[in-house]
Amino acid sequence: MQELNVVRFGIVIEGHGEVEAVPLLIRRIGNEICGLPVQTTRPVRITKTSLVRPGGLERAIRLAQRNAGPLGPVVVMLDADNDCPARLGPDLKARALPIAQGQHVAIVIPKMEFESWFLAPASSLAGKRGLRPDLTAPQNPEEIRGAKEWLSRGMIRGRAYSPTVDQAPLAAGIDLVAARVCHSFDRFVREISRLLNPDSPGRAPAPPC
Repeated sequence: MQELNVVRFGIVIEGHGEVEAVPLLIRRIGNEICGLPVQTTRPVRITKTSLVRPGGLERAIRLAQRNAGPLGPVVVMLDADNDCPARLGPDLKARALPIAQGQHVAIVIPKMEFESWFLAPASSLAGKRGLRPDLTAPQNPEEIRGAKEWLSRGMIRGRAYSPTVDQAPLAAGIDLVAARVCHSFDRFVREISRLLNPDSPGRAPAPPC
């Protein structure tokens, strides 16, 4: 049974590192930004290829709904890669709504990849997880292709970024306010806030690609 006044999220992701990192970020946003208690379930992991294929998104959402329970919202996250979030997001949301059946669902698409969200608040990660102590944010962090490689280049000699090893600890360490320079992360924060406060005003349209 869902604990009274605690929102329990169902989650769909595509990467191994995101199994821990995405629930952690959702809990941080709920606690630190919204000031509300949040529970997260173990994510349903599915590749992007399978997710966008007919029936893939629908099956993943049903599994996440089962994990969250009848009152829990569902967050679906996948990297944009070479796709445009402003087009892919609405397409997936249109497929998700008939499955939701009144249960709140958010589609979140980092541009270009999940690790792009670490670049804008890079200074808050300096000295952590092998990153150089003088690390600073690049210009236009969401326009960089290869955020994982950027992080590896920002590490001390002998270290390279690993999603399964580093993604969750870095997600725990980023400055959430600085990260909102990334439009897709700001949208993620607003979507979590909307799911925690369903009666709040609707979200702003995505910026064009």
